[in-house]
Amino acid sequence: MNEVFKAIADSNRRKILKLLNDGELNAGEIGQSFELTPPTLSHHLSILKAADLIRQRREGTQLIYSLNTTVMQDLAAAVFDLIPAQTTDLTTENP
Repeated sequence: MNEVFKAIADSNRRKILKLLNDGELNAGEIGQSFELTPPTLSHHLSILKAADLIRQRREGTQLIYSLNTTVMQDLAAAVFDLIPAQTTDLTTENP
């Protein structure tokens, strides 16, 4: 899970995840939302793939990227585990 947290620490990678939340995109489509060089974008995509946050498949000559929703659900659960549970004392009346 540490690899996942390191991957989402970068704002560009979080933006890529948000873009992919709307559906599959190829690298060119992702790149249109950034002012990054192709090698830099490729680096960010590699980090997200290594953390298993995104999946890649080949369609002809293009690489198509999508969210790995299973890992995203695990990430959400891990974040919620970090939030302390709110306890309410039902025996005390509020004025």
